[in-house]
Amino acid sequence: MTGRVIVLGSLSQDLHLDMPRHPHTGETVMSSDIEYRFGGKGANQCVAAARAGALALFIGKVGDDAQGEQYRNRLGRYGVDTSRLQVQPDAPTGTAIIYINGDHDNMIVVAPGANHKINSDDLSALDDLTADDILLMPNELQPQIVIEATSRARERGARVVLNLAPYDSLPVDTLAQCDPVIVNEHEHELMRADGVELDNLLITLGTEGSRWGELEVPAVAVEALDTTGAGDAYCGTLAARLVLGDSAEQAMVAASAAAAACVQHLGAQPPLPEENGQA
Repeated sequence: MTGRVIVLGSLSQDLHLDMPRHPHTGETVMSSDIEYRFGGKGANQCVAAARAGALALFIGKVGDDAQGEQYRNRLGRYGVDTSRLQVQPDAPTGTAIIYINGDHDNMIVVAPGANHKINSDDLSALDDLTADDILLMPNELQPQIVIEATSRARERGARVVLNLAPYDSLPVDTLAQCDPVIVNEHEHELMRADGVELDNLLITLGTEGSRWGELEVPAVAVEALDTTGAGDAYCGTLAARLVLGDSAEQAMVAASAAAAACVQHLGAQPPLPEENGQA
């Protein structure tokens, strides 16, 4: 039986602002016109998992607003199972503001909205996890939810892949239950500053590739248009290829290719046909 990639995570409407450089504190910088796109690490990773061939199911919350309804429909277009995506009446759909400079580097500010309304009762959506499944989580949820979800998944024999982004201190025994914990170079530095060393660590190194224990896989050399979501494409594809039976190295190669493809289009998620001007 082929398992599923179950993503417990966040989604957001993304507001993109392109500018020649990022502002300093107290400084005003003019940008181009604002662009509205779709993101949130959880949704991005679930889209990537579905596109990589896995049965992908998203667990999360949207607000009772037009953005939430539009997002639910969008995820379905990518083949994501949204049957466990709930509507939260007392919070807006999450929003992220993304600042992109002339070198295509980004800075991101997230207002979580409905994403932070996920509570322990909602984790009953994990009760049908099996040993064939992977629970994939980014760290945009509240820490206690990540801790409890990890424990529930492991009790049911499911593999947990944790993207510790944005970085926050979590109990070492929680991190030790994940295989792997995925961080980028900056997050790895913060982890080391906290004195945390893990054997189950996968580090993405940008243009230098990625490293998981003794495995090293080079990045695919491409010209980047927008780096937003590249890490999410990597995480979602890695989880998909692992659940489909790839070796760790095979999964890393596929994940690197997905990250390279991601930076060649605008926004965190690949455009749907109508967004490419196709009928």
